[in-house]
Amino acid sequence: MLGAGEIVLLLGAGALVVLLRAGRRLSGAIVLCATATAPAASLAQVSVAAGSAALGTLFLVFLKIGAVLYGSGYVLLAFLRSDFVNRLGWLTDRQLLDAVAVGQFTPGPVLTTATFVGYLVGGAQGALLATLAIFLPSFVFVALSRPLIPRVRGSRWSGAFLDGVNVASLGLMAAVTWELGRAALVDGLTVALAVGAAVLLVWLRINSAWLVLAGAAIGGASTLLGR
Repeated sequence: MLGAGEIVLLLGAGALVVLLRAGRRLSGAIVLCATATAPAASLAQVSVAAGSAALGTLFLVFLKIGAVLYGSGYVLLAFLRSDFVNRLGWLTDRQLLDAVAVGQFTPGPVLTTATFVGYLVGGAQGALLATLAIFLPSFVFVALSRPLIPRVRGSRWSGAFLDGVNVASLGLMAAVTWELGRAALVDGLTVALAVGAAVLLVWLRINSAWLVLAGAAIGGASTLLGR
């Protein structure tokens, strides 16, 4: 919420849990550490005819996100807002919400949101580049890490690190939900739709695609009726 970088928060939380658990095992010994810092990621109308420089930036940003994204597909939203809304200014919060809705409705993981964002920024070419960039690191990491998986699973230190990263991921999701909620919840109807969708999703386990369709239908009907 204060603008700290997502990568710093994820790695810092993982390192903090490792240090705290190490401190307990050392029977109260004081552990001193120096934490490295990484630089934080510092057009309401987006041109579809983006130049090659914009497409190159688009590819590199999604490549970075695909390489460091961890915890849940929904953590993607924090990275997207930081880069495309706050730093580059290529999207508004409302456009990002549109991308989230498309990612929820289409088949596949939430990361398909990247395809729609790429389309907004650079048309069909941008959509292809964004999709390739965000999924490419996963294939590379799986191939490289396969021999190391047994060691990672058996290490208490890696387990502690991943515990810290997991809870930091929850914090990122909570923060971006709050920020996007401020852009989406603009009147009584939108608040009612949000509460109703949350209840139906948590209690009745209704597929999110149906909730998105229902929200779109109600929103369209309210516009036609002039509310």
